[in-house]
Amino acid sequence: MSSNFENVRLRKSLLAMMVSASLSGAVMAQEAQDAEAQEEAAPSDVEVIMVKGTRRTQDLQDTPVALTAFTAADIDGAGIERPADFIGLTPNVTLIETQNAGMAFITIRGISQNRDTQPSVAVIVDGVQQTDAGQFQQELFDIEQIEVLKGPQGGLYGRNAIGGAIVITTKDPAEYVEGRVKLAVDNGPGYRVEGGVSGPGGEDWAYRVSGSYYDTDGYIENTNLGEDSDPLRDLSFRGKALWYVTDTLEIDFRGYYSALETQPFNYSIGPDVNQILPIEVNNRGINDRDLYGASVKVTYENEEGGTWTSITAWDRSKELIAGDAFDFKPVGESFLEVILGLPFDQNQISNFGSKSWSQEIRYTSPDDARFKYIYGAYAVDTSQLQQNGARADFGLGFADPLGGISTDPNNFQLNFLSDRRDNFAWAFFGNVSYEIDEQWTIDASLRYDRDERENLTQTPQAFIPNVPGFPVGTEGEVRKRDFSELQPKVNLTYEPHDNLTLYGGYSVGFRSGGFNQTGSDAIAGSAGIIGIKEFYDAETAETLEFGGKFRIPSLNLRGGFALYSTDSENTPFFVFLQQNSTQNIGVIPEAEFNGVEFDFNASPFPGFRINGGFGYVDSEIKSFDDPVVIGNRTPAVSDYTVNLGAQYTMDMNDGIDSLVWRIDYQRIGETNFDIYESTEREPINLVNARVTYEAENWSLALWANNLTNKEYNSEWSPGGFIYRARPRIYGLTFTYDFEL
Repeated sequence: MSSNFENVRLRKSLLAMMVSASLSGAVMAQEAQDAEAQEEAAPSDVEVIMVKGTRRTQDLQDTPVALTAFTAADIDGAGIERPADFIGLTPNVTLIETQNAGMAFITIRGISQNRDTQPSVAVIVDGVQQTDAGQFQQELFDIEQIEVLKGPQGGLYGRNAIGGAIVITTKDPAEYVEGRVKLAVDNGPGYRVEGGVSGPGGEDWAYRVSGSYYDTDGYIENTNLGEDSDPLRDLSFRGKALWYVTDTLEIDFRGYYSALETQPFNYSIGPDVNQILPIEVNNRGINDRDLYGASVKVTYENEEGGTWTSITAWDRSKELIAGDAFDFKPVGESFLEVILGLPFDQNQISNFGSKSWSQEIRYTSPDDARFKYIYGAYAVDTSQLQQNGARADFGLGFADPLGGISTDPNNFQLNFLSDRRDNFAWAFFGNVSYEIDEQWTIDASLRYDRDERENLTQTPQAFIPNVPGFPVGTEGEVRKRDFSELQPKVNLTYEPHDNLTLYGGYSVGFRSGGFNQTGSDAIAGSAGIIGIKEFYDAETAETLEFGGKFRIPSLNLRGGFALYSTDSENTPFFVFLQQNSTQNIGVIPEAEFNGVEFDFNASPFPGFRINGGFGYVDSEIKSFDDPVVIGNRTPAVSDYTVNLGAQYTMDMNDGIDSLVWRIDYQRIGETNFDIYESTEREPINLVNARVTYEAENWSLALWANNLTNKEYNSEWSPGGFIYRARPRIYGLTFTYDFEL
């Protein structure tokens, strides 16, 4: 390799040493000597984890934010392969998987998400913020670290970081050739193949390419068709290349592609979320999703040690879903035929598309300075397509083409809506951090976001709802709304001891509003449904928080705690309108969330590790047009979560190999799903277990997720839509690492 490559690696190593020294050595010389003497007397296994979620590299112990981090070792040890895997290990965070491949709703500290809303968290992958909520639900492979920041992070990441942020870092190219191959089988039956290779690609270049293929027949039976309802095939690739132009200039090229096929709309209908009902849909359904994109990151370090960073990204997503419609019964048994006497059932087809480009530029001052600062700007342009419609179902499947309006008499169109949405958002932001003295630090961030949204009605006039007494939409109509917010974040940090960090602060988060589909307000109004308008307002959340991080080296223990109170305006909630097959959003004018959380990780003796966490949130609707719901809990919020885990490593073959036993337990408390508290899911207990034989460069793991085969429903939505969660899945995974 050339001198540029070597110089960059050397500079990075020196920088890492300087950062580490500045984080742990900001104490007097005598104190450092005492700490060294204490460490020699009582060796500590407390793991030091460096995180980047605050836009700077810091020791997790020193970050003034509630943050859960999963290192590469954690990801391998826990078998994290999908977003649900790491969210299930994080206190006060839950995930609802439902309806179709792109539907996954994150709730953090009561701030929830639903269909067609903006995300509740900002998701950042390798510095690029996802622009479509449907991008989040992907296979996780070749991942270096995952960080979950809780509480509004609008000052750092802007709009849609209202509940927090999830920062995912994939593995960087290596300076020598290395790779990994992973093979797995499960009881679907299913199998997984993953592989990747990395190394120097020539003079001043390094590369990394990786891929994943997952194929399963499914796990939940469709009793009507006599086959599993949830088969899935996913093919994903990721590639990156680093060009070390000089020892101060680096260009990072990254690209990804994912193609997924599964089946959607596997609902049952019932009034009680605790009912386990059979899936009886008569259409297998089609759910095809393609994701692809690329980014270029340019990093330049000036003579003073500060860094200019430019990130340009392009993303594209397409998803087609087709399947049964309400009431998800076989032809001949649906309410349309049995109750209304019609000669057909119905099915539904939706078409989603999104493409965006984004640009961020920022300057970051040196990490080792007493006064540090970041400033920059961000812009993103997004174009989206949303089409929904129901068709007559005579039991003959779907007519071609699947998208648009069908003219086939055996599958004729009952209703149809089509909207194109063009959004342009921009922001300016700044962050300062000042070390007042060796114990006190103040951090302040301020970001202004503006989101300009435009909705073009592409629905043919004949399909636009016409309800007497309500305005009628028009084909070609353009609706516009702008949303903006100034988002401050202020933290005061006090470190009375190297092993204790206390912080308190105030932060504001912001989530853009949007449009319901044309005519939905008229349909909702005629049905007496309160809160549904042609558009829904942006949500803002103000949070006061006090927390801390601690380490007890003599016990090999680290942990953290937080108490918080959040006031939210315009909390979104979901309403499905059967009359025009649309998913609509209303808002709760005022809601309040109060809670507490705690987590720890300890190694009481060699080879043994335990971890745990607890999160509690009290959500309450404070204002709404229908007084009946005031005082109720907000939708999609679980009252509490409990996380416990243990791992024991046994030396084998005189310490050359090892046998690792691991068990993880999660309890999710009572969960409400709508503003009227129509039904409440009882607490659920989930157990994952894993036994891994680890050799020098290979491992073999026997694992089970949902070990006790707990039957429960992932979601209940208004109208009685029940969506089943996955049962027990178990399998065997072989991993081989190599170096050349």
